[in-house]
Amino acid sequence: MSKALLYTILIFTITQIAVWFQTNGQFIWDWCKNNSFILSLFGIPISFGYIYATRFAFEAFNGLLWPGRLLGFALGIISFTILTNYYMGEGITPKVVVSLILATALVCIQAFWK
Repeated sequence: MSKALLYTILIFTITQIAVWFQTNGQFIWDWCKNNSFILSLFGIPISFGYIYATRFAFEAFNGLLWPGRLLGFALGIISFTILTNYYMGEGITPKVVVSLILATALVCIQAFWK
């Protein structure tokens, strides 16, 4: 696995987690519910995360955009599932399991299929 691909996965994962807290924190903590404007300002560093993850993905996949997009999507599904289950108590249904398997397959295809 190349260094660029490793950075892509790391930055996309961190950024997807940050977005989850930015958008869903309002259902967990009153501070997030009462400070939407301040919370929206976190969109600036989050945007930089997406920009850099996309840049590294573009490098890792030899100038192709689709693999990075699919990788970011899949990592978002995986992080969303874990965080929603942990913080919101939403169970992992058979439908979610199939979605996770498909998301994992997307990550593996993009990371390892040459």
